[in-house]
Amino acid sequence: MIDAQYYIEKLGLEEHIEGGFFREIYRSADNVNSDSLSADFDGERALATTIYFLLKSGQTSKFHRLKFDEIWFYHYGSPIRIHMIDSEGKYTSHVLGLDVDKNQKPQVLVPASTIFGAEVLEPDSFGLVSCMVTPGFDFRDFELLAADDLCLKFTNLTQLIQRIHKR
Repeated sequence: MIDAQYYIEKLGLEEHIEGGFFREIYRSADNVNSDSLSADFDGERALATTIYFLLKSGQTSKFHRLKFDEIWFYHYGSPIRIHMIDSEGKYTSHVLGLDVDKNQKPQVLVPASTIFGAEVLEPDSFGLVSCMVTPGFDFRDFELLAADDLCLKFTNLTQLIQRIHKR
């Protein structure tokens, strides 16, 4: 049986600060600056980047925010629920997976500046995805958010926030 450790080793994944495991697999050689985009950022960014990302059951991708759009692509394992809070505080979630009869989606967009986190849905499993950020990912555009601050701002989501940040 293929397990999470198999993919972690074979794909050379490392622990990610937000939770789970990752490895960058593509970074465009072409760059862009904020003069050509509506987003405001310092310096240049690659046109796009992609990573492999793996979450095990019991792990979460803690709530964080990126300045740019991120698209998640499902590959293998358990479906993954992506929790999102938009700039106006509206909560939505999408399940990344292949069972479209159960409203799962093989691809999910997380819009720029959305607060989001994720969790594996099946016990004793894992989910393997790829994520693409455009313009490309840079840690200057990444904000890992504190659970206490989120709970104060989104009191209606306290239980969810605490669960995602506790794991």
